[in-house]
Amino acid sequence: MNNYAILKNDKEYTIFEFNNQIIRFATSSKLEKYTKVIEWDNGYLVVMAKYKNMDEVEEYIDLIPILQNLYYDIDDFLKPIKEVKVEYAA
Repeated sequence: MNNYAILKNDKEYTIFEFNNQIIRFATSSKLEKYTKVIEWDNGYLVVMAKYKNMDEVEEYIDLIPILQNLYYDIDDFLKPIKEVKVEYAA
């Protein structure tokens, strides 16, 4: 098991992958890609993102409410994640 998760996007969805689990949630259709993870803080992400017709911007993703809505055991799921890496969807 890796101790890092993957963040990427595919069309209008953000995808967060860890330990063979894939969490997809809606995002802007103008999002081209995530470019960099600046900070990972146990469910809270600060990332750089590129949108159509815009310069890179800083974005914030809070996974806690998403995981709660999916009935995850949040502490068990997040505890082993030490890092989040950006990957580009194929």
